[in-house]
Amino acid sequence: MFNNFFKNWNRKKLKDKKYDFLFHEPSINEYICLDCETSGLNPRKDEILSIGAVHIKDNKILMRKTFNIFLKPSNKIDAESIKIHHIRAIDLENGMDPKDAILQLLEFIGPRPIVGYYIKFDVAIISKYTKKFIGIKLPNETIEVSSMYYKTRKKSSDYEFIDLKFDTILKNLNIPALGKHDALNDAIMTSMMFLKLKDLTPAKTTFYTS
Repeated sequence: MFNNFFKNWNRKKLKDKKYDFLFHEPSINEYICLDCETSGLNPRKDEILSIGAVHIKDNKILMRKTFNIFLKPSNKIDAESIKIHHIRAIDLENGMDPKDAILQLLEFIGPRPIVGYYIKFDVAIISKYTKKFIGIKLPNETIEVSSMYYKTRKKSSDYEFIDLKFDTILKNLNIPALGKHDALNDAIMTSMMFLKLKDLTPAKTTFYTS
């Protein structure tokens, strides 16, 4: 009930009715898996540098339907952050205008649930842009692969530590590493995690409201 209330309240704030499709009922068995590379870890002040996303349909990753773009930042990239995301200023010289990039992303996502690794952060930073451009936070349901993985681990006690690092999940699920800190590669690897975990435990979605 609360989810429906939030969804309707969010829908009323939509500035451009062209994007009302974000609130439509999604097709069954379709998902979008995405990953963002950012200038930092604070969604309020940091910027998106690149976005990679793939379309999952009927338990298949549609490699012919991928989304992979660089965004032109408004500020100079911090040298320390380059050591993490490996995106240089030269890589962003031909980056897209953030508004154009985000609106294209919305067209790609549609109303489908969004899958990701610590997806709450990605949705929060994307929502900073969508709120500015179309008046609302990203309304899509989200599926967190680390939570799905956690539910598949057998624990000897409630206090046992479960390693949820990306590389650990990748290794334990026997998924090949495609390269780190590349948004599209990360989205593809996360998609493979999701499809394996989906067979092991029901994918429970959570409506993102913050």
